[in-house]
Amino acid sequence: MRRLFRIATAIVGAMWGTSCIENTIPYPVVEIELLSLEGEGFTAQIDPVGRVATLILEEEVDPAAVEIRAATISNEGRSSLPLVGVHDLREQKQVILSRYQEYRWTLRATQQIERTFQVEGQIGQTEIDPESRTATLYVAEGTDLSAIRVTALKLGPRGVTTMTPSAEELTDFRSVRFVYLQYPALHGATERWQLYVLETDIKAQITAADLWATRAYLYGAAEAGTAVGFRYREQGTTPWLDAPEAEQVGGTFTSVVTGLKPETAYEFVAYSNSDLSPVVTGTTEPTAPLTNGGFEFWSQRNEIVYPYLDEASAYWGTGNVGAAIVGVTLTEGVADIRPGSAGARAARLSSKFASVLGVGKFAAGNLFVGSYVRNDGTNGIVHFGRPFTRRPVALRGWVKYHCGTVDRVSKQPPTETMQEGDPDCGMIFIALGDWTAAEFGGTAESPVEIATRRIEETAFNTESHAVIAYGELPLRQSVEEWMEFTIPLDYRSTSRIPTHLVLVCSSSRYGDYFTGSTQSVMWLDDFELVY
Repeated sequence: MRRLFRIATAIVGAMWGTSCIENTIPYPVVEIELLSLEGEGFTAQIDPVGRVATLILEEEVDPAAVEIRAATISNEGRSSLPLVGVHDLREQKQVILSRYQEYRWTLRATQQIERTFQVEGQIGQTEIDPESRTATLYVAEGTDLSAIRVTALKLGPRGVTTMTPSAEELTDFRSVRFVYLQYPALHGATERWQLYVLETDIKAQITAADLWATRAYLYGAAEAGTAVGFRYREQGTTPWLDAPEAEQVGGTFTSVVTGLKPETAYEFVAYSNSDLSPVVTGTTEPTAPLTNGGFEFWSQRNEIVYPYLDEASAYWGTGNVGAAIVGVTLTEGVADIRPGSAGARAARLSSKFASVLGVGKFAAGNLFVGSYVRNDGTNGIVHFGRPFTRRPVALRGWVKYHCGTVDRVSKQPPTETMQEGDPDCGMIFIALGDWTAAEFGGTAESPVEIATRRIEETAFNTESHAVIAYGELPLRQSVEEWMEFTIPLDYRSTSRIPTHLVLVCSSSRYGDYFTGSTQSVMWLDDFELVY
């Protein structure tokens, strides 16, 4: 130890003695990222790929005075401007984050203001254009425009808007009416809105018809308070069938027709009392199966088990590549199939502590639609998703689960606290969405990147704007015998068409946080998409 001290001292002395020599030792490359922004009245969305931080403001927040109370930057990075404080975000700002290198980030804000304009006897929905500051709606032909009763009017942020004249003072709409708004973001200025109430001879109309494989979501417009609904028939047949009773809200109404045939042309008509809309024609979508949903196809190369026969047919991925470094297999095909299965194999997912001489990390048994990309030291990087443009309504399959007791805790998951001795939690979840590689870090084939080294930033976000539909099955206790399950998909839009499917199964839900039980095992068989 004494000799080492002398060597170190000699090196330091040499450095001081040669201080006039140019330092040509390169600085290490340290990626600096903005990890989080916190404050009242907004939520922050951080895009590390595009280096953009977007603050989604609540209606009452003044964009010119957004208060950020806490900010987290990775790797001891510095910011070119103080992030904590009050910011004018009516225009986006450029921020330089740095340590050894500089990284340009964009700080911006968006604010969604809920706007409404409704009158008695209205037909259909109001057309509101914030850019031109116009709001237009329709009433039946022959309506007395000089005696219109406004039932709802909100054009500015909730709770902080002064409007002149008031809704009660607006009655005569024989010509355009002007409304003047003032709220904090205007800072003394005034916004002028134009309100139009126009007559139409349309008594009933279909405003949208979203056709899936076996169902149709129908949207109609008619005068409020009339008897409304839809009828439908397969094209080329004579009798019309009544759609399920429509749900009516003001001058709009909706209904869902089920039991349709895939890839079949149908006709639809809306009615209001005895008045009929023009006929709308559309064709239902085809269905698509889930690739290798029976988990029949497996292969092994270099002692690594893969859930496919060859790379060309790869659809599912596992963490086996990472675990193979220490000779562990997390996921494999087994002959323990569910009763009545036409196949010969099922999948078994086992959570384990992957280590060499006791040094390693906890890893969950996992199976996901996508690919394992590479090892990142003792961490892993995976890409979720495969191209998929159909709209199933559920995932059905079979599962067994041995729920172990948590014996490994590394990082705490964001939604709950797990301690040693707690029961583990298995998870199956499915999502459909329109993720892009540019925003979510993956590839065109599998666009969502998950990196366990940065799991707090890259964990799959079920509330992302790119998620169109989502469903999950958490397993918090053992299921000793094969159990059939159905996971309904909750769609956030009936018109958006997905580009990709994400499906993830894990014997320990928080394996990405290296937390779970080494006794947890999950068996899966015969997954299928329900339309």
